[in-house]
Amino acid sequence: SPRNAQAVGSFKIIVAGKREPEQEAEAQAWIETVVGQRFPPGVPYEEALRDGIFLCKLMNKLQPGLIPKINTSGGDYKLMDNLSQFQKACVAYGVPDVDLFQTVDLWDRKNVAQVTMTIFAIGRTAYKHPEWRGPYLGPRPSEEHKRDWSEEQLRAGEGVIGLQAGSNKGATQAGQNFGASRKILLGLIYRRFQDTVASCRNT
Repeated sequence: SPRNAQAVGSFKIIVAGKREPEQEAEAQAWIETVVGQRFPPGVPYEEALRDGIFLCKLMNKLQPGLIPKINTSGGDYKLMDNLSQFQKACVAYGVPDVDLFQTVDLWDRKNVAQVTMTIFAIGRTAYKHPEWRGPYLGPRPSEEHKRDWSEEQLRAGEGVIGLQAGSNKGATQAGQNFGASRKILLGLIYRRFQDTVASCRNT
């Protein structure tokens, strides 16, 4: 479909705490494309995102008006507030809490990989918003397919053992005494040894 054709890059699992330059480049390219503005030249990825301005602009492009006021100046407190507003906007947009970075992850550069993971989570969530026409970041997430079974169908399924459970067709007890013959043999050897020792004592 055309939505899939607009997906940017490929998705890989981000190892917690480990930065992946390829994924950071994909996330940056996606943000720049969506926002319509490039990161400042020569400024590292985490520095361009640190004040939260690009992240807030991203959320407002995905869903206009999600963040009513983006602080562009006013000191650290105001800029950190952008990150807080961004996180609230992510939750409102449908990004799972577990995928969100903590403010210190970006502000103090403690876990930039988690920041990238959050951006990819936003990219996955964008697929669930039909009003968003792209571009997309990462592949479309799989969708749950619920099935409604009647009571009769459920009861009929109780008596069926699927092939996944394995099969006991052709099963016998052969091989169940594996190792037992060795015990018997050792027992015989031990008794013969005792008999030999006893006969030596008698002589």
